[in-house]
Amino acid sequence: MNPIAKKLGHSATDRLVIIHTDDIGMCHASVQAFKDLWAFGTITSGAVMVPCPWFPATAQMCRENPDIDMGVHATLNAEWENYRWGPVSTRDQASGLMDADGYFHQWHPAVYENAKPESVAAEVNAQIEKALAAGIDVTHVDSHMGTIMNPLFIQSYILAAGSRQLPNMLPRMDAQGMHNMMSNEEAATYTTVMQQLESMGIPMLEGITAMPLEHGKDHIEVAKKLLGELPAGITHFILHPSINTPELRAIAPDWEARVANYNAFMSDELKKFIQSEDIKLIGYRQIRDAMRSA
Repeated sequence: MNPIAKKLGHSATDRLVIIHTDDIGMCHASVQAFKDLWAFGTITSGAVMVPCPWFPATAQMCRENPDIDMGVHATLNAEWENYRWGPVSTRDQASGLMDADGYFHQWHPAVYENAKPESVAAEVNAQIEKALAAGIDVTHVDSHMGTIMNPLFIQSYILAAGSRQLPNMLPRMDAQGMHNMMSNEEAATYTTVMQQLESMGIPMLEGITAMPLEHGKDHIEVAKKLLGELPAGITHFILHPSINTPELRAIAPDWEARVANYNAFMSDELKKFIQSEDIKLIGYRQIRDAMRSA
């Protein structure tokens, strides 16, 4: 049984889910979507992209609503073509964090090839500190596009959170489950490290699942299927909701899917489905507080 689920008072057969919104602060549409969904009651957590332009608005929202469960979405990429952002810790090209134009690299391979591990460590710590200084009661640290979870940088990811008694988004995956992210040898090392961390009381998740960003069709039935198939234990369930705005449409080629994520979780139909399912909604605040009490 997952030790943190047991500590939270649940049984080995209980299905716990963190319904989590990624990319908050990437654009205004993401901030408004979070506000709406939090008030509606179908999400339990989110994570802010500290380097992005709408971070201050996210921080203000959190200060005005201190019960909001908001983590830091550790960001090392700026993936869009015409809308970019860069690191908060440095403007030094020698860090390897930036492309020739001074923005984060667009995609994972360029980060892995260029970014110095010590620069990644400084950046993720700077992002967490900036969120805390802005008045966000940070509940966890997770990863934008999974980049910082690569073996090159995962130590920085774990230490940045652990040193502040914050949980990470860390799946209890075996080596086979990690084959898409790393080599077999690296995956075996990851598994050993995760087992050691869990034995030390670091919270882990049974798995991570996500709403699609491939199409903008009705996502209600997709959400029902994914939620209905959740396993026992704790699942990090990701969506990327945004309201429909000109800004979003100009930024994101997948804007229709982001709006469809939002519409599905703003629907009474899906809300009633969630309430009818034998699943327990939790947030990272509960996991963080249980971690700290230990």
